[in-house]
Amino acid sequence: MTDTPRLFAPLDDALLQRALPLLDDEWLQRDADLAPVLPIVLARGVGQDWHKAGTFRHHLVGVARSLALWQQPRDVRLLGLLHSVYGNAFVDLVKFDAASERQRLQGLVGEEAEHLVHLFCTMSRAQFVQKVLAGEVRDDGSLQVELNGAAPRQSVRLSAYEVAAFTIVSMADTIEQWFSWQDEIYSRFPGTDTSRRQAVHWGASLWPGPMRPTARMVSQVAALGRALHHPALAGQLPLPPVFDGCREALAPRDEAAACALYWSVVQLAQPLVDLDAATATLEQAVQLNPWVGEPQMVLAQLYLSAGRGEDAERAANGALQQFCTWGNSWDKRVQWDAWVAWTRILAQSAAQGSWPERLDKLNNLALR
Repeated sequence: MTDTPRLFAPLDDALLQRALPLLDDEWLQRDADLAPVLPIVLARGVGQDWHKAGTFRHHLVGVARSLALWQQPRDVRLLGLLHSVYGNAFVDLVKFDAASERQRLQGLVGEEAEHLVHLFCTMSRAQFVQKVLAGEVRDDGSLQVELNGAAPRQSVRLSAYEVAAFTIVSMADTIEQWFSWQDEIYSRFPGTDTSRRQAVHWGASLWPGPMRPTARMVSQVAALGRALHHPALAGQLPLPPVFDGCREALAPRDEAAACALYWSVVQLAQPLVDLDAATATLEQAVQLNPWVGEPQMVLAQLYLSAGRGEDAERAANGALQQFCTWGNSWDKRVQWDAWVAWTRILAQSAAQGSWPERLDKLNNLALR
């Protein structure tokens, strides 16, 4: 056995038990706060709209899932489910007309939740993120931001509760959707250079591109989380469990390097005869960025293949811990529930001391 235990966080069983019901596609229909809203949202065609790595329905439900896992109150979870329905500066998906349907949405979700939804849609979210990251939240937790629209723009002063809610929803919104395609078209967000021409950067424009995980945004989510420890924001809402309760930072250079190392293994840009180089590469990736599950999951499988059962069990449980803190995947090639399901297979195999010797027998694996 090696010194691998220091690479992986232990699995929090209480967090796992919160996450497991969310693997079921029907979890939203069992949520007493969100279920009454779902049919109205679905009736607006959200399941037919494109949205980044899936459909708009997939995105809205994914954001709401993270917020449910993070134990956010009703109004914040409703904000997650409805956070773009009035449209915003990033997307033209207008599912409710803010000029004529605010009262209808208020009757459905209540004035407090609808106020959050409307404000989140109509404020400059890029400016909001810039100001939070720049530490411009005032001593009382408030923040002045501009509203979307033509210059000269109006501005609004957000309360401490609104700043906390919008920060947490921005974290969930980012992790649900962001991958390499957006790293390109929104490069250096929120300070994106909007002068770049699509025809010139046609290679970057091709959707969905290589589907690499984001090499930029996890560190930004970490910084948003740390902002929630502002004295006036702390205690406003439950802290997401990511980054050890939003206490830890992730350096952008470490995030970028970890992503590149992980992708080199996934794309088989490593020696293929023996496992040592790919294993060492992934261990380095996990050391640089221990806050996402996919590198730890792939490492667990390599450990199993090498007969390192104890290390594999630690790596699989570490991966599960990270998957359960997010409620969404970092590597968007498959959805979160699939990553969790395969990781549980790895953890089970490691605990039982078994792993197929024959390649075709991988297809037979199942949870017991």
